[in-house]
Amino acid sequence: MPTIRQPAVADQFYPGDPAELGRMLDALLAEPPASASSNPGATPPKALIVPHAGYIYSGPIAATAYATLAPVRDRIRRVVLLGPSHRLPFIGLAATSADVFATPLGPVPIDRAAVERALTLPQVHLLDAAHAQEHSLEVQLPFLQRVLDAFSLVPLVVGEAAPESVAEVLDLLWGGPETLILVSSDLTHYLDYRTARRIDAQTSEAIEALRPEAIGYDQACGRAPLNGLLTLARRRGLQAETLDLRNSGDTAGSRDQVVGYGAYAIH
Repeated sequence: MPTIRQPAVADQFYPGDPAELGRMLDALLAEPPASASSNPGATPPKALIVPHAGYIYSGPIAATAYATLAPVRDRIRRVVLLGPSHRLPFIGLAATSADVFATPLGPVPIDRAAVERALTLPQVHLLDAAHAQEHSLEVQLPFLQRVLDAFSLVPLVVGEAAPESVAEVLDLLWGGPETLILVSSDLTHYLDYRTARRIDAQTSEAIEALRPEAIGYDQACGRAPLNGLLTLARRRGLQAETLDLRNSGDTAGSRDQVVGYGAYAIH
């Protein structure tokens, strides 16, 4: 029998009913992007950076990124997904022993061969406890199920890890056009609207310039996987683009204390 990681935040971060979830995803993906500069005819991204809050808050921004995958929905066969650990402190990157990650929309198979390859690196450990209640990876899966055809998943929760350490893992799993690299991160947390917009704009400039050294502790909760991706993207001569930049004050919350959300593509 396959080992299944069951959803932990369905009915909290997103609807647990499959029909309701499908309708919500379709509505989000149908919305025009708020501030995307991408050319519909441009080369599809090799990597995406997307937020991971409840869908009513960050869903519209995440959808802006996922919409860029439409031209390659049948080409991408593997998604290497990295997100920060919110519940369990640890050093390095946590792999899973599960064979399947389940969502209300169905099962997502794990690429066990790729996971085992990642485990050959000393900074990657088998740590199911890091995955059990973690939302930063889970909330991306229904979007992926909606915008891609059949794909397998390489899920890695990132604890305390230097950019070079994360970059080494990504380089090992980089693959070709069949592989999408996906980093899950929100931006600033619980600042007033004006301050958040200013700092999030600075973070976006750093992402576009592929300057991980300019992204501090409080600028992105997923800074460890994000900075690892930017380090490798700079080494490979890639380009980053801001697709959307908003916060919870723009979507579904008050403007007294907001959380920042950005969507970015790396080509």
